[in-house]
Amino acid sequence: MAHLLGPDFVALQVRDLASSKQFYTEHLGLELAPHSPPNAVVFRTEPVPFAIREPAVDLDASPRLGWGVALWFLADDADTLHASLQAAGVTIAQPLQNGPFGRQFAFMDPDGYTITVHGRRS
Repeated sequence: MAHLLGPDFVALQVRDLASSKQFYTEHLGLELAPHSPPNAVVFRTEPVPFAIREPAVDLDASPRLGWGVALWFLADDADTLHASLQAAGVTIAQPLQNGPFGRQFAFMDPDGYTITVHGRRS
């Protein structure tokens, strides 16, 4: 029987591609992949590529984007990233705390997606 091997690509639909690209590169330090398809921006993330893209649906028809989806990113330093985002005025959805994977917190991106960041467990 054929079966899934695991997540291979993650993309979020965003309202303003240029603004979101700036947020993810400047505030989160993501680097652009060498190639992106039209109407999308792919970032160089490992082991699973992450992208933002122009919407294929009316995003404003949803009361909250990403409701029910848990999207976690590993960070090299969750504490420092938390302080940087807080200083930049980014909405922190869950405070910095110890979690199952190490230090963690959650923030809201420009479109209102909740993204959890965690460090490595010590």
